[in-house]
Amino acid sequence: MAAKIKKGDTVVVLTGRDKGRSGEVIQMLPKENRAVVRGINLVKKHQKQTQSQEGGIISKEAAIQLSNIAVADANGKPTRVGFRILEDGRKVRFAKSTGDQIDG
Repeated sequence: MAAKIKKGDTVVVLTGRDKGRSGEVIQMLPKENRAVVRGINLVKKHQKQTQSQEGGIISKEAAIQLSNIAVADANGKPTRVGFRILEDGRKVRFAKSTGDQIDG
């Protein structure tokens, strides 16, 4: 099955404490049905000191359910994603709200 959300997409959070905020997908976890989004769902993590990095409490992004995010269209608003077959046979994603093509 083709992915409606991919790494590098700009997404908008639909529910939760970060509702309305947007960010870039930096990692997809398709088996867990989750994604990691830059600057969204930040959690505090206690890090033990090692030779390469110092210890302390750090903030990092935690994974968020795919059902709680949507791809942002050209206007920055959430939109559903559809698929289209072009004349040359390529399958591309498009924003259902505007009809604009998402993939290059």
